[in-house]
Amino acid sequence: MAAACWLLAAALCLLPSTAHVAAQGCSVNDSRPNVPENNPVGYVVTTIHMESGFTARINPASPDASYFALQGSELQLVQSVDYEEVTLLLVSLICENNAGESDSLEIFVTILNENDNSPEFKQTNFTEVVPEDTKVNSTIIAREELSASDADLDTIYYELTTTVPGSDGYFAIKGLNNPEIYLHKALDYEKFKWTTLILYARDRPVTSTDPTNTATATINIIIEQADTKAPWFLPCTFINEEQSICISSLYAGRVNMSEVATEPLLLQPGPLYAIDPDYTINERIIYSIVSGNMDNVFSIDADTGNLTMNKPASSPGSYLLQVMATQVNNIQKYSIASVEIKVINKSNHAPYFESRIYNGTAFADLAPGSFVFQAGHPSSPLMITALDDDFPDKVNPSIEYHISNSTDFIATKDGLILTNVVLQSPGTVTLEAVGMDMVSLQKASTVIVVEVVLAAAVASSDKQYSAQDMGILGGTLAALLLVVLVFLGVVIYKQYGKRINYLVNKKLSKKPSEGYDNKSYKQDEQPDASTEQQEASEDGRVRSVVEVQEQPALPSAFPAAEETESLPKAAVASTIIFDQEEKEEEEVEPEKEVKSILKTDRQVANDGYKAVWFRTDVDPEAGERIQVIEDNAADSDDDSDQDLQRNEEEEDDDKDHLHRGQAVSFASGSSPVPAAEVIVNMSHTEEDNSL
Repeated sequence: MAAACWLLAAALCLLPSTAHVAAQGCSVNDSRPNVPENNPVGYVVTTIHMESGFTARINPASPDASYFALQGSELQLVQSVDYEEVTLLLVSLICENNAGESDSLEIFVTILNENDNSPEFKQTNFTEVVPEDTKVNSTIIAREELSASDADLDTIYYELTTTVPGSDGYFAIKGLNNPEIYLHKALDYEKFKWTTLILYARDRPVTSTDPTNTATATINIIIEQADTKAPWFLPCTFINEEQSICISSLYAGRVNMSEVATEPLLLQPGPLYAIDPDYTINERIIYSIVSGNMDNVFSIDADTGNLTMNKPASSPGSYLLQVMATQVNNIQKYSIASVEIKVINKSNHAPYFESRIYNGTAFADLAPGSFVFQAGHPSSPLMITALDDDFPDKVNPSIEYHISNSTDFIATKDGLILTNVVLQSPGTVTLEAVGMDMVSLQKASTVIVVEVVLAAAVASSDKQYSAQDMGILGGTLAALLLVVLVFLGVVIYKQYGKRINYLVNKKLSKKPSEGYDNKSYKQDEQPDASTEQQEASEDGRVRSVVEVQEQPALPSAFPAAEETESLPKAAVASTIIFDQEEKEEEEVEPEKEVKSILKTDRQVANDGYKAVWFRTDVDPEAGERIQVIEDNAADSDDDSDQDLQRNEEEEDDDKDHLHRGQAVSFASGSSPVPAAEVIVNMSHTEEDNSL
């Protein structure tokens, strides 16, 4: 029937279209009306115009006469028409007059298609198992299985979504009109193990404003884990957000020198253990040492990974072993871990604390890093100490301390207990402190009972100081001490520097004593002789002989005229003897002032005393002209030391005579008095050298 209607509709399309069709006595405005599908019953198809004396009726022989009824002049549909069943209806009308004459009028009704059907999938629920190592762009479900149909023959538009968080973007469809599902991104069993996809089929585009009919299909995807990862040594740390790469830590152990351990070695942070990250597959793993096993001291169990010793280690040091874990089914899937074995001297005694309980006091509202003090002694920081009988003084420098049951307190390497947070309120805290020998890994524990009190309850004299405060105070005191030492050094150098330099030079450059002369005296009276004497002193010993002769009087250099008038016409002066070391000192200090050592009386009680002295009882006519005082060369060092000391003691008394040290003369205030002329004769003789 449907095929015949299609053929009839095609034939009608070839006929000319007329706006008004008439038969004898009857007519219609449109003999080819359009009727939408799903019409209500009684839908008026067209109206028939009849002349007087004519009547119209439906020809029962018409192909689709059962669909129509004639109500007066209206041609109506007596049932709803579905475009998916009937697309064209043909009805024939018979027009008769009273005389029995008749004519026929044919009407072709076209059924219009309406969007009244939703797309349909052949199957609305799918389940697919997808291996984890499926290659990207591989087809998961073919197009033929997922294509939807639409009775309205509309174009179908598809859309794919997921309902499981974290699985979006792994699967996609080929196109808007192609529902084939393929793998868009590599799968990871660790991220998700299954997901659910929803495939939508629409007869209008998503962005269309027209009414749209939609169908859905559910696709369940189950991820099957594949053997994709190499073994992991545990414990390990993930280095990426996907948690697909895990790096293991260094394993560490201890063995005693010259001793073979009978049990598997204990390692930190745990025993050697590797797993297959592909948990559902869980391939078998075997272990082996690939490097670092010098002299074949160690061996490893291939199945368990336990390290044992074949023979003792003969020398201190460390073994750095490289251990490989390999999958049995695929040797290319492996991992390497490092194991450091330290060879140590055997520890016969474990550390221990002398006290099982320590009592301390801490203060609330103080900054982190404040001391915990001994109970009853708020100025003494609490210190715990673990002893070790393996050491003569029981002090093991390898012991480190830590608090095992609280993060509010910390222990320093020296055993001081400090706060790690700001303590909020008073109370009592019980801590467990552990002292561990970092070489032998032996440890001891003790209990610390800390009473937390308010800082305001402590007297001002018991003010608490943190480690930072003590460090700042120590640095300040050290700086002040350094300044004081520098200041004292400068003061001592200014006061005693010359004397120290002289004594040092004397000890370093001590030579046989040479001749002596009164250098200050010669520089004023005989400048030429002084120059000659300096040159002669470079060659050897010089023996000075001072001859006194009468000379015309010089202006008086003495402060009192009475003293000069009482002097005889001639005076005898003695020579003062200086050793070579004093000459060197004068060369170092050329500007040093020369002291006056003129005296009117001779002090014979002190044999070491050297001075120019004047006798008042000299008889000029008696022929006594020369007085020479000589010293042995052996006494030169002691004499020079005594001279230096006495000269320094008389420094204050002789200041008023310094300006007269270079010129010595004898004269009265009114009349000239014969003065003594000093003549220095210097000669080198074997006898002099012997002195």
